[in-house]
Amino acid sequence: MTNSTLFQLFPSEDQIPADYRIEPIHQREYLLNGEMRQWDGPVSDVYSPVCIPDQNGVLQRQLVGSFPVTGPKEAVEALDAAVAAYDNGRGEWPQMSVAGRIACMETFVGKMLEQKKLVVNLIMWEIGKNLADATKEFDRTVTYIYDTIDTLKTMDRNSSRFRIEEGIIGQIRRSPLGVVLAMGPFNYPLNETYTTLIPAILMGNTILFKTPKHGSLLHYPLLEAFRTSFPKGVVNSLYGRGANVIPPVMQSGKVNVLTLIGSSRVADELQRQHPKLNRLRSIMSLDAKNAAIILPDADLDVAVKECLLGTLSFNGQRCTAIKIIWVHRSVADAFLKRFAPEVSKLKPGMPWEAGVQITPLPEPNKTQYLTDIITDAKAGGASIVNEGGGETVASLFVPAVVAPVKEGMRLYREEQFGPVIPVVVFDDNEEFIDYLITDDHGMQASIFGTETEGISRLIDPLVNLVSRVNINAQCQRGPDTFPFTGRKDSAEGTLSVEDALRSFSIRSAVATKDTAANKAILNDIVEHHKSTFLSTNFIF
Repeated sequence: MTNSTLFQLFPSEDQIPADYRIEPIHQREYLLNGEMRQWDGPVSDVYSPVCIPDQNGVLQRQLVGSFPVTGPKEAVEALDAAVAAYDNGRGEWPQMSVAGRIACMETFVGKMLEQKKLVVNLIMWEIGKNLADATKEFDRTVTYIYDTIDTLKTMDRNSSRFRIEEGIIGQIRRSPLGVVLAMGPFNYPLNETYTTLIPAILMGNTILFKTPKHGSLLHYPLLEAFRTSFPKGVVNSLYGRGANVIPPVMQSGKVNVLTLIGSSRVADELQRQHPKLNRLRSIMSLDAKNAAIILPDADLDVAVKECLLGTLSFNGQRCTAIKIIWVHRSVADAFLKRFAPEVSKLKPGMPWEAGVQITPLPEPNKTQYLTDIITDAKAGGASIVNEGGGETVASLFVPAVVAPVKEGMRLYREEQFGPVIPVVVFDDNEEFIDYLITDDHGMQASIFGTETEGISRLIDPLVNLVSRVNINAQCQRGPDTFPFTGRKDSAEGTLSVEDALRSFSIRSAVATKDTAANKAILNDIVEHHKSTFLSTNFIF
């Protein structure tokens, strides 16, 4: 694909379909302590990866809007609001019954659905995700919320009974942890953010919600839904540059839970700023260099199909993407002859175009970074093996299959987080296992093969090196009921529908000795609904 062909993929203004045009949204308010606080300070302009030629024919990123750039003062105000709303566990929200919290969340979902079209459009314009995937992200998020509600009901039902053991009567329920600082990623700015935000809220915590650098504006239409669905101070939005607004929040020691989906480097910096680490719970999904291994007996049709999806869904900008492919020497040529043409067939274009699979990259310097790591690999003896791979114009980058990649090349170890696919040729499975042992990451791996003996010999060591092993399938997060975590620098804590609810809460027990007097006390409390915690209410 030539540069002129790529250039022509970018539209003029009149070529953008009316349904997907967007007037710039200039946000001048943020959610704080139950109010939409007006802002007249500095703002950050949001430019889309979608470019439009100017009068001189030069491609320019399209302005999507702007949002507030608050500072340390506003960050501390948001923290104080969350702390006050929690009130050491005595606030309205942590004291509310599970049924009451669920009712509030159901109100929120209804209001969220009213903003679907705008939010989906903003996902497309802010991060370049294609229409189908942007819509899927929104719908999947709504499904996740309902699944979380159903799971919480089940958990609450299971804890509604008293237990009598060794002469002790007790009831064990889950209670909130306190103030949560939630930070989401740009690649799934809605879904990945809400998979931590929603369970944290439902379990009775209060929230400081830091929007991502890319994909920040799309949260604005939902702030009013948060404001009108939950008591004041339960959800507080935090805008601004992370380096300015996060340190005073963490250094206060008042954050009980840090949840981050991002880089391990950032996670380390944030945790070190907290003065009381034993009081801080961290729930994080971080870096990954997920590897796929293609064995000599692999069904290459399956391997090509799954590796194509695994490496290049949303341009490879997923923590669960396959970031490196190991191919046995005996099938390396055959695999590349099938795989490389399929990569080149992927349709590049604008997010709203039907069938488009490769879209503009949101990070302004990403195409240069990808070009640099390919240049480094070429210097070490690798080459691009697919037609047009590595071609770039403005924010569009044609996926590149690079082989053979070896130790010492940046692509061998760095998480490229983009449409460059390094391929390693190997002779012995031990080479692959050693790579995973020496890797800083440990999220997932994929095995492609047909003989059970060979697959089994890999499963047993791999499950102790990564958190999920996929057989003849791409690496992925779903279904959301499966545990989502990682080893080493890839994660801390576990996320899934049920695991997230547990991660953002702690088991608390009320107990007494099994005597007639104590039974009478418990019966009186329960029968007259004198306690929210000590209760046998059953949520249907």
